[in-house]
Amino acid sequence: MIKGGGFHAIGRRKSAVARVYLRPGSGKFLVNGHETKEYFGRAVLDILLREPIVKTASSEKFDILANVMGGGKAGQAGALRMALGRALVQADAGLRPPLKAAGVLTRDAREVERKKYGRHKARKRPQFSKR
Repeated sequence: MIKGGGFHAIGRRKSAVARVYLRPGSGKFLVNGHETKEYFGRAVLDILLREPIVKTASSEKFDILANVMGGGKAGQAGALRMALGRALVQADAGLRPPLKAAGVLTRDAREVERKKYGRHKARKRPQFSKR
């Protein structure tokens, strides 16, 4: 719970971090000061990040302000989805089971593997020459 009577949560995915602020309101959803469709551009990402709201039928209950940074658009959408799920659970603990079943509250720990010396990429080896 934050000072103004709302809820705050953080979500992460790949190298992206999302901070979500839920306030009682009419359903306004802003990401870095832009509408979600305008910011992300792809309908698939918009559907992905709205999943916690759809699963809990809370689209008209809260105004959502989000700050995302780092990574690309897909990672930011995943981080935002997780942060939104966590904030909704703070608002109402009864929403935890449907969000948990949908996989919204689970941190996706997959990260980009670092490049190793002597390799072209993380795992790709140099071409083998027999002669």
